[in-house]
Amino acid sequence: MIFTFYFYPMFQALILSFQSGTGTNLKFVGLGNYKRVLTDVTFIAAFKNTFIYLLVQVPVMILLGLLLSVLLNDRALKLKGFFRTAIFLPCVTSLVAYSVIFKYLFSGDGLVNQLLLKLSLVSESLNWITDPFWAKVTIIMAITWRWTGYNMIFYLSALQNVDQSIYEAARIDGASPIQQFFKITIPLLKPIILFTSIISTIGTLQLFDEIVNITKGGPGNATISISQYIYNLSFKYTPDFGYAATVSYFVVFIIIILAILQFKLAGERND
Repeated sequence: MIFTFYFYPMFQALILSFQSGTGTNLKFVGLGNYKRVLTDVTFIAAFKNTFIYLLVQVPVMILLGLLLSVLLNDRALKLKGFFRTAIFLPCVTSLVAYSVIFKYLFSGDGLVNQLLLKLSLVSESLNWITDPFWAKVTIIMAITWRWTGYNMIFYLSALQNVDQSIYEAARIDGASPIQQFFKITIPLLKPIILFTSIISTIGTLQLFDEIVNITKGGPGNATISISQYIYNLSFKYTPDFGYAATVSYFVVFIIIILAILQFKLAGERND
């Protein structure tokens, strides 16, 4: 079953990446598709956008998840169950539903602009969806809202297995909460942080639903992601499954390289 549904499609996609054409009219082009990727303006734009999301959103999401897990692990905090559920709830929300809600919230006359105008934080409505910069900001906020709770649960479950006597000893020695966070919490959670950073990297490189439902890749190609471009190549433009498979394998190569770098970095820090 694993071979049939996982390895065979991967192998077929690799073969397909060396072909080009529509339908059954496929012809072998060798490395032609891979050379085309390097000069494809739309792919380069999608690649840049995706890496902007990755470089900004993943560190923010991991840091927020860490901070929230520490706060929610406090024994003195009341209503912990409520707060944990509220923060994790976005993770189980429908991708399409929450994307559409974000689109309306950040529209020209949406609730966000109305609130900013009433508080006199801006003099005119911001173009959250139609401006290249603000559209990226909207996408990053949407992803962060949805996935921060996912990472938080991993950190929280790990923290609950940490012997509290370690923190008590640190407090007796005069360590501040900030020192405890950087000297105890982060080192103890390093394997979990590595895991969530790799998972978050893979998820961001496969970003699709938010882009399609909030900005549709616009304005122009200002917010298009690699996954959306693969979809467009397969179903929106003149179908070219061979080239779409090539772009997909580029994502695979990028994920492998980033995962190796993250493992190397974590290994060096452990040394």
